[in-house]
Amino acid sequence: MNNYFLVKIKYEKTGEEGKNKVVSEQYLVDAITFTESEERIIKEMTPFISGEFIVVSITRYKVNEIFSRFPGDTFFKVKVNFISLDEDKGVEKKTTSFMLVVANDIKEAEKNFTESMKSSMADYSVEKIEETKILEIFKFETK
Repeated sequence: MNNYFLVKIKYEKTGEEGKNKVVSEQYLVDAITFTESEERIIKEMTPFISGEFIVVSITRYKVNEIFSRFPGDTFFKVKVNFISLDEDKGVEKKTTSFMLVVANDIKEAEKNFTESMKSSMADYSVEKIEETKILEIFKFETK
């Protein structure tokens, strides 16, 4: 299972009018530790940012699966309840999972998520879909 960290960085960027402004951005990093996630975000972002940037925060981010094979520029977080039957007690049991799906809007995110789940035999219900501020995901790569 992957271990994801939500890393927020802050830096000064030149806007379209030529004025400098401070921007904050969020990235998802697949890493083992907080230290590794900080090291990786610095390595990934240094070539793209002129000047200095700081890592503002790093938090664990619970996500069970990422569906990024679709076109789009926004990541949506899907809260899903998988439904199973507890045969001993004879009641339905819900297990909550969080997925990320790429899309251009919420309607498309729901469509892309449903498409991704077609091969699944599990019963599920989508509880919530919300837009995230994640700009990119840096997955773990072996050397």
